Amino acid sequence: MKYIKILFLFLFIQVSAQQGGMWIPSLLEGMNEQEMKSLGGKLTAKDIYDVNNSSLKDAIGHFNGGCTSEVISPKGLILTNHHCGFGQIQSHSSLENDYLKDGFWAMTQKEELPNNGLFVEFIVRIDDVTKQALAGVNDTMTEREKQSTIDKNINQLIKSAKKEDWQLAKVRPFYKGNQYFLFVTEKFEDVRLVGAPPSSIGKFGSDTDNWVFPRHTGDFSLFRIYADKNNRPAKYNKDNVPYTPKHFLPVSLDGVEEGDFTMVFGFPGRTNEYLPATAIKHITQEFNPSNIAIREAALKEIDAQMKASDAIRIKYASKQARIANAWKKWIGENLGIKKSNAIEKRKAFETTFNKALKEKGLEQKYGNILPEFETLYKDFANINIKRRNFIEVFIVTNELMQMAFRAYQLEQVALNKPEDFEKAKASYIARLKGIHKNYDVNVDKGVFNNVLPLYTKNVDASIYNKTSLTDLDKALKLLEGDAKKVVKNLNKDAAYQYAKPMVAEFYAKINPEFQHKNQAIAALQKKYMKALMEALPNARYFPDANSTLRVTYGQVRGYAPRDAVYYNPVSYLDGVIEKYVPGDYEFDVPKKLRDLYDAKDYGQYADKNGKVPVCFLGTNHTTGGNSGSPAIDANGNLVGLNFDRVWEGTMSDINYDPEICRNIMVDLRYVLFIIDKYAGAKHLIDEMKLVHPKKK
Repeated sequence: MKYIKILFLFLFIQVSAQQGGMWIPSLLEGMNEQEMKSLGGKLTAKDIYDVNNSSLKDAIGHFNGGCTSEVISPKGLILTNHHCGFGQIQSHSSLENDYLKDGFWAMTQKEELPNNGLFVEFIVRIDDVTKQALAGVNDTMTEREKQSTIDKNINQLIKSAKKEDWQLAKVRPFYKGNQYFLFVTEKFEDVRLVGAPPSSIGKFGSDTDNWVFPRHTGDFSLFRIYADKNNRPAKYNKDNVPYTPKHFLPVSLDGVEEGDFTMVFGFPGRTNEYLPATAIKHITQEFNPSNIAIREAALKEIDAQMKASDAIRIKYASKQARIANAWKKWIGENLGIKKSNAIEKRKAFETTFNKALKEKGLEQKYGNILPEFETLYKDFANINIKRRNFIEVFIVTNELMQMAFRAYQLEQVALNKPEDFEKAKASYIARLKGIHKNYDVNVDKGVFNNVLPLYTKNVDASIYNKTSLTDLDKALKLLEGDAKKVVKNLNKDAAYQYAKPMVAEFYAKINPEFQHKNQAIAALQKKYMKALMEALPNARYFPDANSTLRVTYGQVRGYAPRDAVYYNPVSYLDGVIEKYVPGDYEFDVPKKLRDLYDAKDYGQYADKNGKVPVCFLGTNHTTGGNSGSPAIDANGNLVGLNFDRVWEGTMSDINYDPEICRNIMVDLRYVLFIIDKYAGAKHLIDEMKLVHPKKK
């Protein structure tokens, strides 16, 4: 697509100081290389991405499809965030072996713990397949016909992709479907837990500090990839051996200073940088507030119960973190949009866009886009909110409603695809067992009483005394027999009877209406993306994040979130001690860490001032999915581990502003300090390649 340039539109700063954007690593030659050098980088495009030789991309793994990880030793040792490995740490925890509270460290490879279903996926090659994907698509087709043609083309591309037998292929759309890339990957499914600090380090500050700075969180965990004897992906097997990577990242002991170059390399999840002003207004003033209220109501109950019971704390730790994360993120996003005056700035940009259309004679072709957005979003708002509220109540926050929702899906399979019933039942049973592994009926009932009134006036908590779904053994008995018997049993259950009409309404009315209206918006957004590139061809555009491998570069920088407030870019172990509250679930500090601090026993991990850095800020453009991404210095060494953004900067998903958008990274010296001095796992340090790039 000759009109597609790797350019970025909404940053009004000079090219020589370009920051922001999530760039495709196979397309960095030229302007991106120049910009990285202007920021202090010394890497070439081929250092970062090379098909024929080892490069940085070979050390970057997609961690379980939702986070990023990096290889840091020649023996397949990988680093990611504590919160990315939280589910695995929790699954191995019990009251007897509370790895969430006490941490876990495998002192030998035999002690490393396997994790069913966990995988790490590496990118082998990226190919532009736009021409093939869009073959046969024309403007006379409906959107459904266009997508059907594209889907057929993509299926053929995947089937014919040049790759090894053990490799996978996938195709992803970019620029709202105006461009397509094929990814050849290797997916490793034997990934074992090696080490994790206690939550008092890995989750220090918990909800209070989440999305804000200064942070003092050692948000890291260690895993190891195992492969078969040929170094190829394999399911778990005791005979598998540590993976030998094509590349692993050396670790810098020199750390960072303000102004240093930083590159974050990873798999950002989803952004929408090219939305019209009316969409941003809808999201921040209508959509977000309704969902914030639901999650806040759920968290009120969960938090209270977790504080009262260690058993519940262990059961609900992962769920609580998942619910709280987006809740606080949405609040910060709204604050950032307001602080940066993003809606008014986007409106001003749209005036520029309309002027460019007129100057280039494109009014007839594209002049209807912005007025049409206004009409579509006005019609879309209510159903978008209603659908998401349903998801929040029936899937995200309340587990009894989630069990009923999944039961409805099972009934539909029984009625409409009876040949698939046994497979669907087995899947439902597995889901039930997964829920009940960490389930407390009193917590769930409290959540029900808090969140259901925000969705419906028909709130009946008495179903908890009548349903079989809150007891695993009784729930499994409902599923005994053939499809006809199971459907009959489910429809006798009180919770299912209560939820079924609302779930049926979701499938019959709410979701179809949402899909119909959202499809029209998506089609217009695709047209808008194309129009921007034609009307303003010299502007800069990068493709929105879509969980594919990206590079984002910037510098270590502090920031001023409010009047008369400035945050230095680096936090220290001193701040951990300053925040210490004995016995507090968010701010307790392990005795051994306090002792190390009192003795100033920092080993080689202190900075030149004799202090241990904990976290630092950068101007890298990140989002969900970048959790666990490596922060790489000018020379390609690992200096940090990305894990968060500042609160107001969470708006970078829809509006990156270099003045206030900052990502937060754990300093690798703190990671090494915890592994070595706190955990006594020096054998892991010995695996790594430690370097001093600033002393050359």
